[in-house]
Amino acid sequence: MKRWIALAALVGLVAACSQPEETAERLDLGDFVLGHNVVVAPDLQKGPTSRNAEPEELIAAVQGAVAARLGKYDGDRLVHLGINIGGYALGRRGIPLIYTPKSAFVVTVTVWDDRAGEKFTKEPKQLLIFENFGDGAVIGTGYTRSRDQQIATLANNTARKIEAYLAENAICMTDDATEEQLAECWPLDEAN
Repeated sequence: MKRWIALAALVGLVAACSQPEETAERLDLGDFVLGHNVVVAPDLQKGPTSRNAEPEELIAAVQGAVAARLGKYDGDRLVHLGINIGGYALGRRGIPLIYTPKSAFVVTVTVWDDRAGEKFTKEPKQLLIFENFGDGAVIGTGYTRSRDQQIATLANNTARKIEAYLAENAICMTDDATEEQLAECWPLDEAN
């Protein structure tokens, strides 16, 4: 009986400590203002042992999180985002300390410059999105979070990672960038 009480206390502690970190912090995105926020999932792949999810609910979650996170910027450089959710895994209950499946999204992001009428990069940027570090590390979030909570966490983390990617290239979204600075914009990472 003591083991069950200890396990219940551990589950509660992990759940309490693993809430997504949401901040109102604004990064430097140059003159960025969010234009179109298009999210699609035409070839969505479900990871092995994943909980089920419908493409429409993943699309709605990511679109809402991106609008909430990036809609707070009010520059004058209209930038459109095309986001393709290629795959997902929503962790099920595992075996504590042995098998703790994690949740993840695989997305590709295309960033369009409305002013130039073209993409900032020739190829989309691929991002791998995980749950927050420490979320159910010992027992997995399959025990500590519902499927809807996992989707919401991944959608918020997707928006945060896109925001960070835009911040890395903030100078590219300003009018006063030099030719040298523009040459450094939007580098394609070989490893993605």
